[in-house]
Amino acid sequence: MVSYLAVRLFLLVVLVPRTWLQFVSLVDRVEVECLGSLAKLRLNPSYFQNKYVGFAALDRFGRAWSIDEVQATKCGYTVFQDAWGNIEFRASLIGCYTQIVDDQQFMLTIQIQAATNPEMHNAALLNVPVSCSYGPWQPREIVCETNYMEVSVRRNVPSISDGFLQDQPEDWASAFSEVKTGTPSTWQIVFHIGSEERSMLVEEAQAAGYGINTTDTRIVLRAPYNASQAQKVEISGIPFSSVRSSTYYKQRWMLYIVDTAVACPIDGVTYTEETITWAIPKQVSPLLIGAGTFKELHIEMGVDLYKLSAQDIKSRGYMLASNKEAIIIKIPIGALGGNFKSHVVDRKLMITYRINAFVEHLWEDDKRGITKHLILKKISTPLQHAPIRITDYTKINLKLFNATVGSFLPDVDLIGVTVGHLGPLPLPEAEKWGCKVIEIKYPNGSKDYLVQISFDSPGVEKEYVPEHFRNYTTNPVLQFSVIPQAEIFEVPIPLSALVSDAVLPQAEGFCDNEALYLVVKRGNVDQNWMPFVGNTPLTQEMAQTLEYGLQDNQTHLALRVPKLATHVFLEEINSFGIVTTFQLQFKDHLSQTEMIEFTISCSFSPKDLIDCQPNGTIVVSARTLVGMPVLDLSNLVLRDKRCKPASVTKAEAVFLFSVNSCGTTRKFENTIMTYENEVLYFLPGQATPVYQLKCACQYFIGNALLLQYSPAQAPSPSILPGTGQLELALKLARDQSYRDFYHQSEYPVSRYLREPLFFQVELLHSEDPQLELFLEDCWATAKSDRNSFPQWHIVVDSCENTADSHQTIFHDVPNTSVPFPTHLKRFEVKMFTFVVNSQAVQGEIYIHCSAVICDSTQPSSDALCTRLCIPRRQRAGRSTDSSNDIQGYVSSGPIVMGRRNDS
Repeated sequence: MVSYLAVRLFLLVVLVPRTWLQFVSLVDRVEVECLGSLAKLRLNPSYFQNKYVGFAALDRFGRAWSIDEVQATKCGYTVFQDAWGNIEFRASLIGCYTQIVDDQQFMLTIQIQAATNPEMHNAALLNVPVSCSYGPWQPREIVCETNYMEVSVRRNVPSISDGFLQDQPEDWASAFSEVKTGTPSTWQIVFHIGSEERSMLVEEAQAAGYGINTTDTRIVLRAPYNASQAQKVEISGIPFSSVRSSTYYKQRWMLYIVDTAVACPIDGVTYTEETITWAIPKQVSPLLIGAGTFKELHIEMGVDLYKLSAQDIKSRGYMLASNKEAIIIKIPIGALGGNFKSHVVDRKLMITYRINAFVEHLWEDDKRGITKHLILKKISTPLQHAPIRITDYTKINLKLFNATVGSFLPDVDLIGVTVGHLGPLPLPEAEKWGCKVIEIKYPNGSKDYLVQISFDSPGVEKEYVPEHFRNYTTNPVLQFSVIPQAEIFEVPIPLSALVSDAVLPQAEGFCDNEALYLVVKRGNVDQNWMPFVGNTPLTQEMAQTLEYGLQDNQTHLALRVPKLATHVFLEEINSFGIVTTFQLQFKDHLSQTEMIEFTISCSFSPKDLIDCQPNGTIVVSARTLVGMPVLDLSNLVLRDKRCKPASVTKAEAVFLFSVNSCGTTRKFENTIMTYENEVLYFLPGQATPVYQLKCACQYFIGNALLLQYSPAQAPSPSILPGTGQLELALKLARDQSYRDFYHQSEYPVSRYLREPLFFQVELLHSEDPQLELFLEDCWATAKSDRNSFPQWHIVVDSCENTADSHQTIFHDVPNTSVPFPTHLKRFEVKMFTFVVNSQAVQGEIYIHCSAVICDSTQPSSDALCTRLCIPRRQRAGRSTDSSNDIQGYVSSGPIVMGRRNDS
């Protein structure tokens, strides 16, 4: 019978109020097995997962005694979790609170407490009855559990012979100094530590951490591996924990001594990358003291308390070998029967291989008979890095990242995903941000995770890769937890896909007379590209500072750049005008790397750089061209080196001079008069200019010609001159003084027959004193068109019309009356009757004159420029290729001719 008195001293009574109890059915909750001298309870994870679990043992009165680590060691209980989080409870059949019948039937009730909180409030209770049979028992059975050592020894007390005298003195007691006088019946334990011995009563031994109880036929001693009286011994190089003890039972008439020595290996396991080797010495010296012979009877091995046949051992790749000295077991890492377990070290996933192996060794010696040595070994390999495989199955045609991550053991749970800068997010939330994660389970319990992310998801970066590619990248981070430790680790999944779908920004450009225009249509690669002009970011504020017009949105960038703005460069100046260039760059906003550049070139009229004013003033803006050396623009000069710029900026030097200064020359070509000069730059000590900009102004009476303006380094490029207008005017004076003239708004002017008309032909605006105006012909028409008919001649070949009875009278222009007398001609005409087919013309008439401008300082082959009247017969031979004069025409407003009443 079990001695309950022996265990009540160290078990804590748990008194749970009935109002807290919630009894749960055992169906599909707990699996019970009887395996030799041990009973095993396996808890179903589907019910106990994510719950706090506690254990208690019920005595024969139904009282619950909680089980902690110390009490489990004393009473023969073992609790552990496997790699999948499954909880297993093992109990020695001869442990505490077991009801035993004939040492063959064993009954025990284990209470399991399950709660959702560590304080175990409102815990659900499961009372699990265990009923096992076992036998026959060997004389000595030793169990080396993972948390305790147990030895049970048969205690057959011999019968007393009939002739034994009960009052005979106990003189034999003096031979056993350990047995002390005491109560009529008592148990004592003597621990042998080297040459020393220490005696304890049962109560003292239990207080020291030992578990001691008896059955009808057996004495049981249970000790932790680190018991105070335990000794560490080495047998064949393998460390053992050993407790050498003798248990004494004293009654009035007898003294019974039992050898309760126990020894269990602490280690003996070695590892390679592929194999676990477990060596167990056969002859364990603490268990064979005093024995003369040793006979091996049987060796078996198994896993999880299940014995394996020779065929099972072979099929799993195990090896069970035995020699004279030791039992050798070899198990391939990863073999069937064991499990891998996940761990986290420094936030990195590690794994171990675990297997719960056991060896059952039977031997016989001449002193103690048969010993059954059952050694349970919880083997765990050293930590190794767990390989995590990321397989990319990205489907470019579907624009979908598709990758698997794994494999992970069942004790790894995915708890969150970091997408971009968000997270970790729960899986449903992550899917809202475009990251879908699917768990893939395999029959062996391992699992992969499938990660799917659309190319258009927010967490996907897109980077342009020349030419016409985009690199899609994303790096979701999966966050995992290892159960039951709740250790966290993360796995980044860098994904990229090079896709030929880049659409570069495209630009269109055009110009008007004032500016260059650039319209950029955005592509799909330039979301993070910033516009630059030179090294300057083109922001709205900078555009306002530069006086650019800028409109920028998600689809287009429109830019207006004044034609002579700071960042507009002069490429060349040719016969078509000024060629300017503007460059707009797009750079990556982070790296500042240039990604693309747009250039627009436009030709503008040279008048933008040269202004030929009617009064003979020339304004020239000198600029350097792209590719020219850096010049100090303030050192530019004209032909006359004394002529310096009127103003200088970084971009240009402006010259202001008249046609009669700074070395300006003049020439006549057909009907054009040209003024020329040059802008020059000389290096110190050199006579040849390194910069030469020729400029010219051309004048043509009443018309405008194209200007060309060109800089160059020697030799000089071909150029065309600038343009201006030499304007003529035909005015009607109010009287012969020529001080007051009719305004345009006063026409038509009314005059009577034979009343004189005073006309003045004038070259306007010019301040060149070397020019001289001559009349060629003047005539009257009845219409405003000077070429209409009929015509009436007034001045012919610069002379009076001799065929008219009312001849034209020329008036001199006094030198003091106007600044340039040679620029004017004055004549008087008396109104006469205009007759056509003997009929007088009534109504309006118009006066027209043709004029010639001559260079008074140059000889001319034209008679007009020599101030001579030429007879009409000679006029037809006048050269039209004269190089020293230009010709123009002027007309008057309408004049209405009337008659006085007295005429």
